[in-house]
Amino acid sequence: MSKESKGREMTQKKNEKWIKKRHKTVTELLRKVIGPYTVWKYGIDVVKFDRQEERPYLILMNHQTGFDQFFVGMAFDCPIYYLATEDIFSMGWVSSVIRYLVEPIPIKKQTTDLQAIRNCIKVAKEGGTIAIAPEGNRTFDGRTVYINPSIATLAKKLNMPIAIFRIEDGYGVQPRWSDVVRKGKMKAYVSRVIEPEEYKEMAKEELADLITKELYVNEASVSGTFRHKKSAEYLERVVYVCPECGLTTFESRNDVITCKKCGCTIQYLPTKELKGVDSEFPFRFVAEWYDYQKAFVNRLDTEEYKELPLYEEKVSLYEVIINKNKNLIQKDMDVALYGDKMILLGQKEFVFSFDDVSVITVLGKNKLNIYHDQNVYQLKGDKRFNALKYMNIFYRHKNIIGGNENGEFLGL
Repeated sequence: MSKESKGREMTQKKNEKWIKKRHKTVTELLRKVIGPYTVWKYGIDVVKFDRQEERPYLILMNHQTGFDQFFVGMAFDCPIYYLATEDIFSMGWVSSVIRYLVEPIPIKKQTTDLQAIRNCIKVAKEGGTIAIAPEGNRTFDGRTVYINPSIATLAKKLNMPIAIFRIEDGYGVQPRWSDVVRKGKMKAYVSRVIEPEEYKEMAKEELADLITKELYVNEASVSGTFRHKKSAEYLERVVYVCPECGLTTFESRNDVITCKKCGCTIQYLPTKELKGVDSEFPFRFVAEWYDYQKAFVNRLDTEEYKELPLYEEKVSLYEVIINKNKNLIQKDMDVALYGDKMILLGQKEFVFSFDDVSVITVLGKNKLNIYHDQNVYQLKGDKRFNALKYMNIFYRHKNIIGGNENGEFLGL
C-alpha cells in the first residue's frame, strides 16, 4: 500500500464515527438474553441506576468477576463502551465479531496508552457512555487492587459525570482463581455520582484518592456463605509460598489445598475462611495469606537465583499480534524461572532477561504476558499453572536493581 493510500485510510478511520446505531440494538438484545441468566448464575441483585437523565457518564467500577461488564450493562439503559485489554482484540475472527457488535475501546495493559485516551475522548465527544475498571485487574484476594492515579487525569480530560459502580461479594461468588461459580448472593449498584462541577477544582491527586476510596472493597471478612464442593480448586493459581516451608507448589482438590513439599493441608470454608486440616493455620482469609506471600517475596534476594531456578515447569508459548491474533510458537516447552530471567527450552531457546522486559502482567486466571523489546509473548500452562509468581519475581528484581529494594509493588 502506498503512503498516499495509507494516509487516506488513516483519515477515513479518524473521521469514522465510533458510535453506531447497531450498538443500541445489540445492547438491548444482550440485556434481555443475558440479564436473566446472569441473575440466576451469580445470584446478583443489580440495582437499576435511575439518575441517567439521558446524558453520558464515565462509569468507574471495581473488578471482581468475569461477568462484571454485564452487571454494568444491566444497571444502565444506554450502550456502554468498555475499555478492554489487548487479549480481547487478539482472538482473530472472534475479536472482529466483538468489535462489530459493541466496539470496546482497546488499551494496552499496564502501559500509558495514548491512543486509548484519544479513543475515549472521541467516544465522549460523540455522546457515548464509557466504562473503565481502573484497577486494570481482577482481585486475586478479595480486596480492590492498585488503581493508577492517571485515572483522575483521564476523568478531567473527559469532563463527564463519574458514576461509581460498586460490585460487592463477587469474590465470594467467583474468585479470580476459581473455575466455578458458588451459590451465594452479591450486589452491584451505582453508589455515587461525582459531577464535573464537584471535581473541577480538585487537584488530580485529590480526585484519584477519592476514586480509590469510593471503589475500595475488602472481602476478607465473613459476609455470607458461598457454597460449592470445589471451593478450593485452583487456589494454587494464587498461592506459592507456604508458611511452613517457603517457596513451594500446591495442589487443590474439592475444598482443600495441600503443599506438595511439606504436606500442609488447608480447607476453604463456605464463609471464605481458611482452616488447617491437621494443624493450626495462621491465616483466616486468603488476603492474609496473600500479604504474607508478598512480604516473603519482598525479602527475597533475587541475585541468589541467577544460576539456580526458583521454578521449572511446562508451558505453551505464543506470540501475541496485538489487535489481530495469537500465534502458537510451541506447546510443552520447559520454562525455568530465575531471579533475573526466564528461559524457555524447546525447538528453539527463548531467554527473557528481566533487564530487557518492560512489563509482565497476568491476564485472566493464569495467563502471563511478557512485553519483550517490541514483541508481546504469552505463556499458558496447565490448569494449575501459577502465573502470578513470574510477575512477582520480575517486579521484585526490578525494585532491587532500580534502587528501591524496600519497594512493595509486585505487579498488583
